[in-house]
Amino acid sequence: MLGSRIGPALEIGAEAPKVGHFPPQKSAPARAPIAMTKQTLAFQAEVQQILHLVTHSLYSNKEIFLRELVSNASDACDKLRFEALDHPDWLEGNPELEVRVSVDRAARTITIGDNGIGMSADEAVSHLGTIAKSGTREFMAALEGEKKKDANLIGQFGVGFYSGFIVADRITVESRRAGAAAEEGMRWSSDGSGQFEVEPITREQRGTDVILHLRADEDEFLAAWKLRSIISKYSDHLSLPVKMRKEEWDGEKNEYKPTDEWETVNKAAALWTRAKADITPEQYTEFYKQISYDTEPPLAHTHNRVEGRSEYTQLLYIPARAPFDLWNRDKRGGVKLYVKRVFIMDDAEALMPVYLRFVKGVIDSADLPLNVSRELLQESRDVKSIREGSTKRVLSMLENLADSEDSAERERYAKFWKDFGVVLKEGLGEDHANRERLAKLLRFASTHAEEGVSLADYVKRMKEGQEPIYYITADSLPAARHSPQLELFRKKGIEVLLLTDRVDEWMLSHLHEFEGHALQSVAKGAVDLGSLQDEAEKQQAEAAATAFKPVLERLKEALQERAKDVRVTTRLVDSPACLVMEEGDMSGHLARLLKQAGQAAPESKPILEVNAEHPLVKSLETSPRFDDLAQVLFDQALLAEGGQLEDPAAYVRRVNAMLVTA
Repeated sequence: MLGSRIGPALEIGAEAPKVGHFPPQKSAPARAPIAMTKQTLAFQAEVQQILHLVTHSLYSNKEIFLRELVSNASDACDKLRFEALDHPDWLEGNPELEVRVSVDRAARTITIGDNGIGMSADEAVSHLGTIAKSGTREFMAALEGEKKKDANLIGQFGVGFYSGFIVADRITVESRRAGAAAEEGMRWSSDGSGQFEVEPITREQRGTDVILHLRADEDEFLAAWKLRSIISKYSDHLSLPVKMRKEEWDGEKNEYKPTDEWETVNKAAALWTRAKADITPEQYTEFYKQISYDTEPPLAHTHNRVEGRSEYTQLLYIPARAPFDLWNRDKRGGVKLYVKRVFIMDDAEALMPVYLRFVKGVIDSADLPLNVSRELLQESRDVKSIREGSTKRVLSMLENLADSEDSAERERYAKFWKDFGVVLKEGLGEDHANRERLAKLLRFASTHAEEGVSLADYVKRMKEGQEPIYYITADSLPAARHSPQLELFRKKGIEVLLLTDRVDEWMLSHLHEFEGHALQSVAKGAVDLGSLQDEAEKQQAEAAATAFKPVLERLKEALQERAKDVRVTTRLVDSPACLVMEEGDMSGHLARLLKQAGQAAPESKPILEVNAEHPLVKSLETSPRFDDLAQVLFDQALLAEGGQLEDPAAYVRRVNAMLVTA
């Protein structure tokens, strides 16, 4: 019964346990094997925190408990089906796997049972008494503010089993592991107050029964029709039957009573195997919530059966919001792998590139072997074909949103870009085959727009005679927008893209041109606007450089330790000076990012460009504090581009001295 949903909430980046697989708990103290006598043990402190929250806060959607427990039971059956490939005797002559839900009104209990993999006493203690601290921490954090009472969150952090305490004041678990003797059964019981009991029992049936002893005010869940409606709502997609007893009318007692006949409540067919015409939008949404633990509907989905060299079915979703662990590149993917409707693994990262790690869904292959391993996934040609096809399908979904004539669809893409755009940019360097498609999906702010500018939009708005696509990188949007290096471009009305994400510098090392137009930084090299700069302006700049040559020589000498060169600018209009890098040198922005990350950045001096028409620069010729003013000009240019001064106190002293003189 106890699969990945009640296993430990993992450290971020750790590998999730396979369904029904019980690795040793890293965060919990080691326990000796449970002796086959009745014992009372204490919950780990983090479990007590979870239980307190469950019993006191999570009641906005109580019915979630049945979804979680039925899902756990389904996972346990999937695990046995998979393990039985190597251990057919574990089926014990009963290969028909199922989940059964029953109600005992007199005893006020609900029982969720399965004939899946089952548990030993050690496994029960390990999984029902401990939980990794990181999962608890994330769970607590997610319950702050408006989400404080959202029970949907409980399945998201690996604590689904404890949702039973939303409606129950005591939970009893009876189980026997498949392949074990009947005398090796166990009973686990707790009222959620801080302790639990474990004792041996004799149990003929393999699998697990979770028995919920309902609280006094939870009578609504004693109605079989209520449980049926919850199962239909949340568990229709499960590929094995979820059964309840048939009921017949008792005229004497004026109520329905259960019979001995069991009937399947859900459709018992995997959603992705059904025809698209038979699936409602609501069913697609509910299935997404089941596999992603998200509380919001997805942004988009695609459902296809692919035939050809590889035959497989894909049902893929793009979430509407970013998950809390989006930035963890080591996180396992959100695509579950099935082979001929047999569940194989729920972290099949080989099926989707890392930059699409936010995609959720299932892929069901008709070609892969049932005993497929991670090593085989990495090497298989069929898997490579599935990966390529699925990647293209996701990009097609995004293109349909981004290029739609419907403004509402484009707004949905804008929402997607706000949450996932930075991750999608990683694909420019990782997915050479789809680089052009990814480039068309990029969106930026610019000097002409606050956000949402595509490279195609930029090219359409280019000035006549303009060849490059101009951009500037900076630590923030205000810093980019107000950079002095944009002054000439602003004067000429030339649009410049404003790139402020930390990944942008890395992305630009892989994206050099778009539709034949080179991407050029306005902060590198000399500005050559070609036909956009008239002849009179060029002659004026040359004359200024000649007339100002003696001052430039003195500036070079004063700044020889800090600047590679000093020259008269052609890019400044209002500012006295700015720093630029030579083509091929690392930008100051990237160098700062590397230093912040604790990495060494190659030493390369910038070039100081000065505006010979600015009054402050003109005053250099007659200033008695020439060297100090030269240093101040350099420091101001460094500050304007977002850099940090090596000696702020010296800068302050120089400025103060000049203010006193003035």
